[in-house]
Amino acid sequence: VKGLGGYHRACDALNAAAVDRLRQRKHREAKPFAIMLPDLATARLLCHVGPAEAALLESRRRPIVLLRRRADIALPLAPDLAPVYATLGVMLPYTPLHHLLLRAFGAAAPGRLAVLVMTSGNLSDEPIAFRDDDAHARLATIADGALAHNRAIHMRCDDSVMHVVGGSAQLLRRARGYAPEPIALANASTAQVLAVGGHLKNTFCLLKGRQAFVSHHIGDLENLETLTSFREGIAHYQRLFDIAPTVIAHDLHPEYLSTRFAQEIGDRRWGMGDSDGTALDIAPQLPTPNPQLLIPVQHHHAHIASVLAEHGLDGPVIGVAADGTGYGTDGAIWGCEIMRADLRGFERLAHLAYVPLPGGDQAVRQPWRVAAAYLQGAFGDSWLDLDIPFVREARLHGPSLGTRWRPLAQMIERGINSPPTSSLGRLFDAVAALLGLCDEVVYEGQAAIELEMLAAPDARPYPFAIAEGAPALLDVAPAIRAIVGEIERGAALPQIAGRFHCTVAALLAEACERARAATGLRVIALSGGVFQNRMLLENMLALLEQRDFTVYLNRQVPPNDGGLSLGQAAVAAALVESERVTG
Repeated sequence: VKGLGGYHRACDALNAAAVDRLRQRKHREAKPFAIMLPDLATARLLCHVGPAEAALLESRRRPIVLLRRRADIALPLAPDLAPVYATLGVMLPYTPLHHLLLRAFGAAAPGRLAVLVMTSGNLSDEPIAFRDDDAHARLATIADGALAHNRAIHMRCDDSVMHVVGGSAQLLRRARGYAPEPIALANASTAQVLAVGGHLKNTFCLLKGRQAFVSHHIGDLENLETLTSFREGIAHYQRLFDIAPTVIAHDLHPEYLSTRFAQEIGDRRWGMGDSDGTALDIAPQLPTPNPQLLIPVQHHHAHIASVLAEHGLDGPVIGVAADGTGYGTDGAIWGCEIMRADLRGFERLAHLAYVPLPGGDQAVRQPWRVAAAYLQGAFGDSWLDLDIPFVREARLHGPSLGTRWRPLAQMIERGINSPPTSSLGRLFDAVAALLGLCDEVVYEGQAAIELEMLAAPDARPYPFAIAEGAPALLDVAPAIRAIVGEIERGAALPQIAGRFHCTVAALLAEACERARAATGLRVIALSGGVFQNRMLLENMLALLEQRDFTVYLNRQVPPNDGGLSLGQAAVAAALVESERVTG
């Protein structure tokens, strides 16, 4: 079905066989599908809809809004629509064709809910199809029919995704309806800046004067098709807003395609390309790169800077950046960072104590590895004798856990492909694996999401420790031991998951309290993909407000890596301006 920013794949959301067939054809094993409903009344039949959520659904921007499913009625939806999730991604029609389609679909079966799956028209990990010829070529073998119109789409743009947290809307994916609307900045930039974002959930940002033009959602830069979409998007925005950047900001990670792209642009070896292959220089006057023009920005500093930029803050603030992966200045994989930060720099005040990531990226795909690393840290070698299902069941199926663990332990001991990480996202993965939810994942964040969906609210944190130092170390080994004890005693898994969420919130709040004592700061900026977790974020906000902190969140850009480019651009502009003023 052709929309405003591209094609959707659509099917009857009440038809289990159709939903299963769509999953098979799209190669999408577990990620939830969004649904389109004819009106707000239908949404209220399926989900809890508050005033803020209703306003979003009916707004001119028409995003997908994550709504809590109603548990008081049996929903007629296909079971594989959003497996495990306690929420549904819901949107209302936003083109005349959508209205006509839903009206006809409802008329075909009177008395039956008119609910359509509406998911991006692509195969998994590819950009959404938006040109008619490309859509027909790519989707013809995986769709049974097509419904189109005669208005050309000039630039692909996915649906935006939002939820309501802390009483206000927060973007999780910024695209149709929001991009390319500029974000107003407090200070004018004397330089025109291109920030190329991160690797996952990529966006780019072009900055000119007091306006930051953050792109639509590009996606994960893991294939040629997405990289081509990224390059075309930059060229399109340059033409649209008459920007010829002389400063390029990028992530520290040397292997990100966005980093390599920025470096090769700076070297004038990689031109921009239109869809017809015509070379386009991104900055015709860009000289050989030097530290003033090609500016690396640490991943978590960029997260915090994105909050400062959209709220017009100069800092310094206490920044709490929590996510899955970010390249640190020490070469480790950071992901739970407490920092004193402004737009020009940061000081690392505290972080989650490092654990090894056995197998590197393989440990991200197999959370049991991270769980084993945490158990090793908490119990030593005796963890293989623990009487918990995570260990016990592994003995019954295939190679024993000990057999699988020994080569990984040797890798850790010898420092082979086992980088240290302070990632909070990996800690969530580890606990999900310990509870038997997810030994392996098929999409980013799956284990952590399943843990959140399982959790029942519980205000009793497990024990933790904070070791003083520069930076201080946040130690969760006491919590891991307590969780194992609860599993051994047969405690309910939702209770354990809820107490874990409470523990993380309490740990971060205590770290912020210590940061305030050290710096005198009482303003906090929260950012990073972990803060998409509504239970964790709402726990954090309550604790920080009790302690009389002023807290800022991402609202105009996502807290995940989709907001990185804004932070990178703001940091680069501030550094250039600082150099101009002082030099």
